[in-house]
Amino acid sequence: MRLTKYEHACFTVEKDGKLLVVDPGGWTTDLGAPENVVAIVVTHEHPDHFDVNALGALVSHNPDAVIYAQENIVSQLGEALPNTAVVAGEGIEAGPFKLEFYGGEHAVIHSDMPIVANLGVMINGTLYYPGDSFTLPEREVNTLALPVSAPWMKASEAFDFLTAVKPKIVFPTHDAILSDTGKALADRMMPIFAEKVGATYQRLAEAIEING
Repeated sequence: MRLTKYEHACFTVEKDGKLLVVDPGGWTTDLGAPENVVAIVVTHEHPDHFDVNALGALVSHNPDAVIYAQENIVSQLGEALPNTAVVAGEGIEAGPFKLEFYGGEHAVIHSDMPIVANLGVMINGTLYYPGDSFTLPEREVNTLALPVSAPWMKASEAFDFLTAVKPKIVFPTHDAILSDTGKALADRMMPIFAEKVGATYQRLAEAIEING
């Protein structure tokens, strides 16, 4: 599979000429309008992950693509955008992609703020992305998309999550709120913990090939 990281929390996975898009939110400006999209996963309703205009643009170029998200998101899409509601514990197949969903809730930002639904996703049994949470997949992970900065987390939680998952490859995501200096700091600290579990930490400036 070919993995490409875009701004903030968005990435794509390509296999057999088909494309999966994950979290094309409002803070992602560099995705463009890729072709051959068969599935789009939206982990939760926050606008940095869920943007109706971005979804509409993707579907207009890929009318057979299906959006997979929890019911609170698909209920907002109407019939104009093809969609399927999914829940944690469910597995589906979309073209060459097997998607398994985890978790169910967004990490707590503050006790005074409501907790929204959130899904982690495992792609083809090899690439895991927890969305806005640190939900453990409780299984072997080859490649981990690791949130590195957010109002709902602190660095120590990311360190602990990384060392608990023990992936072979880990790349940073959810980092649009960081300056270049902040990203450089994450890139200095995360490898320390990656190395403890034999993982390779890599900021994805270009597409890479991964198992799956």
